[in-house]
Amino acid sequence: MTALMLRFISCLVAFLFLARTAHASALTTTISANERLCFYADVDKAGEKLGFYFAVQSGGSFDIDFDVRDPNGKAILDGVRERQGDYVLTANTVGEYAFCFENDMSTLTEKLVDFDIMVESEPRREAPAKPGKISEHTSALEESIFRLNGMLMNIKRTQKYFHTRENRGFSIVKSTQNRLFWYAVFESLAVIGMAVFQVYVLQTFFTKTGRRYKV
Repeated sequence: MTALMLRFISCLVAFLFLARTAHASALTTTISANERLCFYADVDKAGEKLGFYFAVQSGGSFDIDFDVRDPNGKAILDGVRERQGDYVLTANTVGEYAFCFENDMSTLTEKLVDFDIMVESEPRREAPAKPGKISEHTSALEESIFRLNGMLMNIKRTQKYFHTRENRGFSIVKSTQNRLFWYAVFESLAVIGMAVFQVYVLQTFFTKTGRRYKV
């Protein structure tokens, strides 16, 4: 009976520990040249965590300007010509937070940006009423959950990293392919133009005042 009770309490603690109020938005957007684009997330209470991740997938040098502003319009995080970033902030003010990207350094090139905005609040657990075996058991369980959570976060970061590398590599290959195509087109036109010019020169060389002379 005691073992069954311990298992029930441990499962309940694990559920309460993992039941976190969180909502996230993972999006991919295109930002045109000289464009500023903002996205917003609401914070219901002070102390919530803001997770912000972004990576430029294609366009130019794979860089972009960004800034994060609180409900009062104050910049709490910014960066210039950043390729990617992964940040965790504490929201000290309740209200709407703005996450903005600006492609001001480009005059023609648009940027494809993959980003993730997460607002998360984790409820605090109360200490067990009676210390003893239950407390020791829950402490071991908490340690295991923390370790699993860290491993999952590392896997998620690794997936994002390889996803970004794949998209950037595809963008470079596509750009190189377009350049080779247009180089081949210009080369073909140059060869045709040179052939036409040579025919014209030979025709002019053997022609005098509109008459042709046999050699």
